[in-house]
Amino acid sequence: MGLERPVKGSNMCSHLNSRQLIEESLNTRYTDDIREALGQIHFNFVITDPCLLDHPIVYASEGFLKMSGYSTEEVIGRNVRFLQGTDTDRRTILKIREAIREEKPCQVSILNYKRSGTAFWNLFHLAPVFSEEDGRVIHFVGVQTPISKFSRSSVSNNVSCSRPNNCPAFVENSFFNHHTSSVISFGSCRRELSRNFSADLGHNGLYNSLEEEDNAGLEEEPTCEAKESDKQKAIAAVTRILFELTQFSKHTGKTVLDKRSNSADLVRVAPISSSLSIALNRIHQSFVLADPHLPDMPIVHASNMFLQLTGYSRDEVLGRNCRFLQGRDTDNAAVAQIRQSIVAEQCCTVRILNYRKDNISFWNLLHTAPIRNASGKVAFYVGVHLDVTGIDEEEHQDKGLSPHMKQLGAVGAVRVAVRGLHGVDSR
Repeated sequence: MGLERPVKGSNMCSHLNSRQLIEESLNTRYTDDIREALGQIHFNFVITDPCLLDHPIVYASEGFLKMSGYSTEEVIGRNVRFLQGTDTDRRTILKIREAIREEKPCQVSILNYKRSGTAFWNLFHLAPVFSEEDGRVIHFVGVQTPISKFSRSSVSNNVSCSRPNNCPAFVENSFFNHHTSSVISFGSCRRELSRNFSADLGHNGLYNSLEEEDNAGLEEEPTCEAKESDKQKAIAAVTRILFELTQFSKHTGKTVLDKRSNSADLVRVAPISSSLSIALNRIHQSFVLADPHLPDMPIVHASNMFLQLTGYSRDEVLGRNCRFLQGRDTDNAAVAQIRQSIVAEQCCTVRILNYRKDNISFWNLLHTAPIRNASGKVAFYVGVHLDVTGIDEEEHQDKGLSPHMKQLGAVGAVRVAVRGLHGVDSR
């Protein structure tokens, strides 16, 4: 059966698919009224999805937009790193990255920049959102609370700061007083300014937790300590948002929680870490990751391109064995070849007839390979899928790479991601 394939290199198609995935991030987990309910929450916050490429924002509150000066169109689909500036404190960023890696809450004081370039101090509170069914982190909530005022000594000491000869530039910073709606403006060189309350802080948001960072030479920077009332306000905001997410998820049967459930029934899928998920989402290939240590070897990660190829949603794929792609005319000999390679812990490449969700068949060039951890034990199996319907392998060239070479490249990238993260060698 012949199939129409997307135009090669179609950026518009990719853009539409990305937008659709962002919309589905909330739509598939919560009822249709979730956006209206979130809109009634008068706090500055964003919701991000670590399962999507580059951990993008999928919801931004009206308060966040007013605080930052950006529009909804400028925010949705982007990683929150766009709020970073020239005086980013890498230590603060690393604290946030570590919290994402460990899938735990964190609260830090941080210097952010509005769209206009104006700097403002912010108390950033990060909180993971867990799936009750399988314990995966499906979203992160990031609440931004502008720090209401500085200590009198901090402001007075720096307003009168003179510019030293080695200071490269004179900058003026404005800070917003939340309670009085007044703007406190003062001038100082950035280097002198950072002596007492650190202008070298990074921006709030769910930073890319997997970029390699060289920590050498990092010096301890002072911070702007938030008042206890600001900290309590941030906690209250997170509690309210998580409450709404939980309530609106119950009606869909896909309940979310503010902590991972310890129920003994949740053994269908052992969730991979958010940091590993973010790393895998950077690999632009159609592939799945399966866990051979769980009953029936379920899929624990599915790439966006795999979802586009097969027509299934992420929730319909995770926790299932890959056999759901098989159908009436699937060659049993090819299936047996795959099984034998898994038993032998070896790679395997087969051309197999699979079926999409709409039951349309396609020829799948499937390459499976074991993914070993640092100790050499098999931690996962990866399956790289390529639609070769009506195409000879010799004809299917992309930038000089054969289909099999592209698959080997994807396997290599998966291996690097798995071995480069903490906790994988515990499998």
